[in-house]
Amino acid sequence: MTLTALRSATLAAALAFAALPAMAADISFVLSNETSVVLTEFYASPTSSEDWEDDILGAEVLAAGDSGTVTISDDRGCEYDIKAVFADGDEITDSVNICEIQSYTFSEG
Repeated sequence: MTLTALRSATLAAALAFAALPAMAADISFVLSNETSVVLTEFYASPTSSEDWEDDILGAEVLAAGDSGTVTISDDRGCEYDIKAVFADGDEITDSVNICEIQSYTFSEG
């Protein structure tokens, strides 16, 4: 392969790579339950959504005093509504920019 052909092949490969859509990065943050009640359900949905997404905890719970990492995938922006449901029936909702937080804590008081 000549130097010109090699440069052309390299340029073509670089252009093909640049034309691919950017892979959306997952966004993760630490969720902490600093209440005295078990967190039984946790939802995070883009603020533009009419409905809540699936319960992120699924069959798991977040015990009082525990924390865990939440990962939001499938990039749909940064502005999210979140909802926590506790074992005693209490619910807390909030709106957060998940791109700007490293942690989110539920606490009493």
